[in-house]
Amino acid sequence: MPKAPITPTFTDSNISEAAYHIWLSEGQPDGRDEAHWQQAIEQLKSAKPATKPRKAAAKKPAVKAAAKTPAAKKPAAKKPAAKKAAAK
Repeated sequence: MPKAPITPTFTDSNISEAAYHIWLSEGQPDGRDEAHWQQAIEQLKSAKPATKPRKAAAKKPAVKAAAKTPAAKKPAAKKPAAKKAAAK
């Protein structure tokens, strides 16, 4: 048997808060409270229904690339040539 879609119920507090944000976004005009109330109801109806938050995936420790591959050997720096004693 197909289930009927669940219609969300909103409290006056939910609608009031949404209407308040609409009122603020329109620059706080006087005399539009009923329009904002109806607009808030429509916005709440069209909003996606709340779902259970997903559990965050377990974070794996970050592995540095250098730790996996051996460091490339650099040629040793050349030592300055020793000065020879002058022959007499």
